[in-house]
Amino acid sequence: MKRKTQYIIIAVLLIGGISFYEIYLEDKEQQVVVDSGKTVKSNTNEFFLPTSTTGQIVHHNSYSLSYSEPHEQAEWVAYELKKEHLSNSNFKRPYFEIDPAVKTGAAHWRNYKKSGFDRGHLCPAADRAYNQNAYNETFLTSNISPQRHDFNSGIWNTLEQKVRYWADKYNGVYVITGGVLEDDLKTIGEEEVSVPNQFYKILIEYNSGKTKMIAFLIPHENSSFPLYEFVVSVDSIETLTGIDYFPELEDSLEDKLEASSDYKNWSFN
Repeated sequence: MKRKTQYIIIAVLLIGGISFYEIYLEDKEQQVVVDSGKTVKSNTNEFFLPTSTTGQIVHHNSYSLSYSEPHEQAEWVAYELKKEHLSNSNFKRPYFEIDPAVKTGAAHWRNYKKSGFDRGHLCPAADRAYNQNAYNETFLTSNISPQRHDFNSGIWNTLEQKVRYWADKYNGVYVITGGVLEDDLKTIGEEEVSVPNQFYKILIEYNSGKTKMIAFLIPHENSSFPLYEFVVSVDSIETLTGIDYFPELEDSLEDKLEASSDYKNWSFN
């Protein structure tokens, strides 16, 4: 009887030790992913990254983001869309996955289930269709925000297509996009994912020999108005969000470009 008890104790200790070791390995693996997300990747243009109000910037291979834990989404997603990135590849659409590189824990995709809102991409999958891995990265939950379907498939989709048109015309643009995250927003799901009332998209073009900038601020509803009706200054979006979008630009150039809401240098044909 005594020997049997000893065997039971040894078995319990072994099982406990194995479980503890598995948890330890999972924690180490998670830390590797988080640490990897802190490193600027070779094809991420760090020069154009905005500031972060949250202190949590994550670098994926094909885009970077600043994650807002209180709102359970990115306050901005930034990436370069080169002409050679434009592709008609028809990759299989993957399932949405929780972003393991967000150290505070990214929201679960189930928050969106039966919410009445789309899982709206901030970096569009179509902008990363040049290879399967880049495409799959856009299905991380840190890259989505709750969007009304008519908005997501309407005016917002029209703007995304126009960005691709400009990337082709100007041989590449740099894109920053997100929802305006503020207090007292409507939320969805158990994790209370905020539903922005407005979304913005800012572009800078620097390949044509003369750097230019354009910004859009669009209410979270579909619209039949032309895109240029939503052009605003970058300064006005900075006032709303508290983010400095181009801190590394030379000050006089930054001040001039960010104060302007002139869109005559951008083709809307």
